[in-house]
Amino acid sequence: MADGTVKPRSRLKAVEPDNVEPKKPKVVVVGKPGVGKTWESLNFPKVYYMDHESGADLDHYRAKLKASGGVYFGQEQGSLDIDEVIEQVKALATEKHDYRTLVSDSVSKLWNTMLQDEQTKLGDKDVFGASKKAPTRKFNELLRWINKLDMNVILIAHSKPEWGKDEKGNREEIGETFDGPDKLGYELHLILTVVKNGPTRRAKIGKSRLTGFPEGTVFPWSYEEFAARYGKDVIEREATQLVLASPEQISEVKRLLDIVKVADDWQEKVFKKADIEDWSEIDAEKIVAIIESLKGKIK
Repeated sequence: MADGTVKPRSRLKAVEPDNVEPKKPKVVVVGKPGVGKTWESLNFPKVYYMDHESGADLDHYRAKLKASGGVYFGQEQGSLDIDEVIEQVKALATEKHDYRTLVSDSVSKLWNTMLQDEQTKLGDKDVFGASKKAPTRKFNELLRWINKLDMNVILIAHSKPEWGKDEKGNREEIGETFDGPDKLGYELHLILTVVKNGPTRRAKIGKSRLTGFPEGTVFPWSYEEFAARYGKDVIEREATQLVLASPEQISEVKRLLDIVKVADDWQEKVFKKADIEDWSEIDAEKIVAIIESLKGKIK
């Protein structure tokens, strides 16, 4: 400055917002049995169908799935094993393939199976909600990979009563919600509740982050209507695979951390920002930037 003083460096880190490529939709579809949740989801393009409850093992479901270029992953393939389900989603995220849509039917069955298995494992030690802790961690891992996945995702869920309190503080049923882990409603773009009136099926929009799906409104439950609102070109475009960091890149980060001084919570912040729990989950582009940043700290 003119008077010789040094202008302090700003700590503000925000940047100008850029235009981003539209992401594929991630949707929870809720409803009672028989309203058409599964049947209409099979009209989405090239479905990788995870059948957790053997609800689509009939010939006409299989034929519809095959006609759309889809494939079937059922209980015999491991659809009730959460670790196997996570591995399948990781593979869909990181391997080259031609699928466009992941349908999980139903997440209610998968979640409740996880809970029952944990309750059986804990037995008398299942107190203060202990049986929810491990399933919640695993399901959160699944949701992390679903959000990394460049595919349309439809998580089908059963409905269950939603409870609240009246003016006097008494417990009362205030509506319906999805049967599944609580975080499901926060992580994804959209929650739809499908109802059937005679031959007509309609979807009521619950929580929504999408401008084409205003909360509280209703539209015909069909792939064509959904695609018209969201953007058919986005829904039907080819999936892009996530390139993960190589073992050599991970080794280089660890080598640099042995010689570069960083804050005690540095790795925790990096993992949180990248939405990972281990270096093996980080993508190659991010780890290149991290390596360059660490090298820049070497005097």
